[in-house]
Amino acid sequence: MRMIRLRTKLTLFNLLSKTAFAVVVIGLLPFVVKRINTIQTDLELIEKREKTIRIIEEAGIEAFITPDNENTFGSYNILKDEFISLERDTVSEELNYIEISSRLIEDETIDYRVLNYTIYIDDLNYLLQIGKSTETISKTEETTWSVIFVFLIFFIVSTLLLDLFYSKRILKPLEQIVEKIKSASSPLKYSREPVKTTTYDFIQLDQTIKDLMEEIVTLFRKEKEITVDISHELLTPVSITRSKLENLLLSSKLDIEAAEKIEESLHTINRLTTLVNSMLLIARIESHQYLKEDSFSLNAVLSEAIDEISPVAENNDIHINYTLKEDHIISQGNRSLLFSMFFNILSNAVKNSNTGDEIAVSCYRKEKNHLVRIKDNGKGMTNDQLKTLFSRFSTKYKRDGEGTGIGLAITKSIADFHNIDIKVTSETGQGTTFLLVFHKNS
Repeated sequence: MRMIRLRTKLTLFNLLSKTAFAVVVIGLLPFVVKRINTIQTDLELIEKREKTIRIIEEAGIEAFITPDNENTFGSYNILKDEFISLERDTVSEELNYIEISSRLIEDETIDYRVLNYTIYIDDLNYLLQIGKSTETISKTEETTWSVIFVFLIFFIVSTLLLDLFYSKRILKPLEQIVEKIKSASSPLKYSREPVKTTTYDFIQLDQTIKDLMEEIVTLFRKEKEITVDISHELLTPVSITRSKLENLLLSSKLDIEAAEKIEESLHTINRLTTLVNSMLLIARIESHQYLKEDSFSLNAVLSEAIDEISPVAENNDIHINYTLKEDHIISQGNRSLLFSMFFNILSNAVKNSNTGDEIAVSCYRKEKNHLVRIKDNGKGMTNDQLKTLFSRFSTKYKRDGEGTGIGLAITKSIADFHNIDIKVTSETGQGTTFLLVFHKNS
């Protein structure tokens, strides 16, 4: 499922809701505009009727109706879109209505919306007609419709831009909180500075995350303390047991079978010692007990790690091909820890390569970063194995029973300690690639 940002969702909702509103309005607009213009036209006709009646009352009917014009009066404007007509009416019925009627003017038939109204002067009936052409009314409707449509588009666009600006502004604290989380390589480095916002929800979220980070830091500290304490407590009896077993081996009374069993026990104790020391190493790295005061060439450390692992690789007919053209100077780091990091990765590459395989090591620059790539063409890993690659005591990536299953966990701790990114890609049967990204400030 594709992930969408909250700001984008809010913008899309505003856009869709306004678009739906616009569709409804545009669908109803012609009917509404027509109705409004009809009402407006009728009001104008009534207003002109009242003005005409006042003029007749002031000037008298004789100013319009005379025996010479056969008791009728008519007046059209130059465009023939409006007219006023007054004539004697012999019908006694009182008229007061508006209709659509056609008139023939100079061989041209024009449709008008006409107000018919009966007035009484000197006990005589007169029919007053005031008309406005339907074509003029239609043009007014089109103009009104266009103005409303343009305004509607302007309203949608302007409010959408306003919504974008407002949502970006109001969600900025949330983005700052997310950035704080992303930029913190560990809970210890999470910024405790509160996010500036007046939104109560974001204040609560920021405070909740800070409290959670504090709790995680406390739990990590307790875990490291327990790890260190247990490791120290284990080393003493393990050392005593190993010493006693070694003394037994020196005894001349032992038979061959007993000596072999003691050697197996010593081998197990050595693995246990290595495991305890590895746990202590991780705890010390994560507790920042190591100093980063060394300045050295990265290629020099990498070359030493390759020289160290090369005899093991040669015994298994595995060739290490390395090209160390681009170098990177570590100004503040721990040389021995970085040596261990490279050695662990190379050791895993050798262990998981087949006879006759090749391991390629290269260094290059990309943008402002220095990259080290260690690639083997061995058995590779599945996606499930990749997910637990740096987990402690994960044995899925080991070919044999040797090791503690904690080597790559140490590697990850050293990388995090030096702000080095590790990216791993692998395919079953095709090999594995470790890419170490040394940033400018690494």
